[in-house]
Amino acid sequence: MWRRLAQILGYWYEEIQQEALDSAVLNADETGWRVNGKTHWLWCFATNELSYFMINRSRGSPALMEFFLQEFAGTLVSDFRAPYNAVICAARQKCLVHLLRDLEHVERYKSPGAHWPAFAKKLRRLIKDAIRLLRQRTELGAETYGSRRACLAQRLEELIAAPWEDAQARRLIKRLRRHKDELFTFLDQPGVPFENNLAGRSIRPAVILRKNIYGNRSEQGAVTQAVFMSVFFTLKKRGHNPVKAVQNALTVYLQIGKMPGLPKKTTSDG
Repeated sequence: MWRRLAQILGYWYEEIQQEALDSAVLNADETGWRVNGKTHWLWCFATNELSYFMINRSRGSPALMEFFLQEFAGTLVSDFRAPYNAVICAARQKCLVHLLRDLEHVERYKSPGAHWPAFAKKLRRLIKDAIRLLRQRTELGAETYGSRRACLAQRLEELIAAPWEDAQARRLIKRLRRHKDELFTFLDQPGVPFENNLAGRSIRPAVILRKNIYGNRSEQGAVTQAVFMSVFFTLKKRGHNPVKAVQNALTVYLQIGKMPGLPKKTTSDG
């Protein structure tokens, strides 16, 4: 019964995927999942109006290539994991909150050297100044904003070029050098966040569900799971009662043999 329902809802599942691929900004994240006792990965691709879930044995680029059926014309927001670099997209924004957490992790667990505090202070100040500039955008004129944006880019180049002696600092410098054009995209493109919190919030209900069901017992069950979570969480984001929305759609399906379009986001006056 559940598989049959998932097959019917597959039309909406594909529609959610296509809407994600057509979005201007897309957040991505992943977490562990179990299928038949084996480690799999739950991928989440999210916007403010949709959540698309995919359960895959890969945590690398092969899974991403299954989702990105076309070149992504928007901005992909993610953490610094290497597989995301394989996605062909117009622009990227790396999560600055992850970068700040990495600084805290080093200070708490890695026992950095004497030169670390100077590096960490410069990087923290750079990130905080960039976030502050974003919040001041509407108050500043275009010329002033552009000048300060250019100053941030110059400070980043100087930070990368400095001869840091601390091993942890050199590790993070490699990351900054690799992604230097993906750290401040949010300052150039309105609507792009500087963090990946949306993906984290979107995947959290599935993580809570995982604690209760412990994953799936078959690959087919994993597919069914991904369809249900994508449809129900997307409907909830759009302000619909998921059960009633599915019931109404099934009524139409039984009458004409075809699913209606995926419900749009409800409006406050609707």
